[in-house]
Amino acid sequence: MRILLTLLSRTPLPIQYAWAWVIYAVTFHVVRWRRDQVERDIDISFADRTPAERAAIVRGSYRHAADMLMEMIWGFGASADELVARVTFENPELVRQYADAQRSVVLLAPHYGNWEWLFLAGGARFGIPIDTVYQPHRLPSVERFLLEARTRFGGKAIPRADFIFEMMRRADTPHAYSLIADQTPRPEDRKHWTRFLGRDTAFYVGADHIARFLDAAVLYVAMRRVSRGRYTVRLEVLAEPPYDHARGEVIMERFARRTEQAVQESPAEFLWMQKRWKYPKPANE
Repeated sequence: MRILLTLLSRTPLPIQYAWAWVIYAVTFHVVRWRRDQVERDIDISFADRTPAERAAIVRGSYRHAADMLMEMIWGFGASADELVARVTFENPELVRQYADAQRSVVLLAPHYGNWEWLFLAGGARFGIPIDTVYQPHRLPSVERFLLEARTRFGGKAIPRADFIFEMMRRADTPHAYSLIADQTPRPEDRKHWTRFLGRDTAFYVGADHIARFLDAAVLYVAMRRVSRGRYTVRLEVLAEPPYDHARGEVIMERFARRTEQAVQESPAEFLWMQKRWKYPKPANE
């Protein structure tokens, strides 16, 4: 599997897009992978739109996901210059300012746009290590490939289970951390409930707690696709210390609102295939 991924990562992007069309056709038209779930979620989230508009969002989301998958594989073999040419950061100096001031910063993004390119290009563009929290792959050969690809610009990939220990161990020195913050918590985990895309939705509170523990600034990473294989990114300040510890998970509430705005603006760029609403909000929460 690692050899196959290495070969694919060195395949020119136009050829990758040909494979992306095949993946779209198979997942959307043939096996209808998670079609019922995606259609139901989009119907609820965009109840104010016509059936034709919602159907177009569904098709667009599968096309974008297929493109993103092949872009991701290509990105694992791309050079720093190639990635920076395809992902334009409008205000990269914001991260540099925190680094120069010896302050930690937490970068939050949803499953939107192309998050793999986002952090690869960020590591290449900012010139400082950005540590990424991730879920290890169950196949050892794939795990080794992904680790090497994600860390080649100086950042460290930290397994989710080890992150708290790593953060506490290095709390005395400033770091930049990146997190994909829109996953669904397990039912037994502490969570922040809010209305998101018309439904009660649970968010992890870890990013909020991390920022307060490190006394770190929190930036929302707003990514937007401008054309096939071309993205722009703008960094937006969600919160800065000093923090009012009595106000609860205000950072995650702001993250949810900004993510909802992005999804409303370009719905197909959101990863609708993830099972975002796995359980209803309990009456006692």
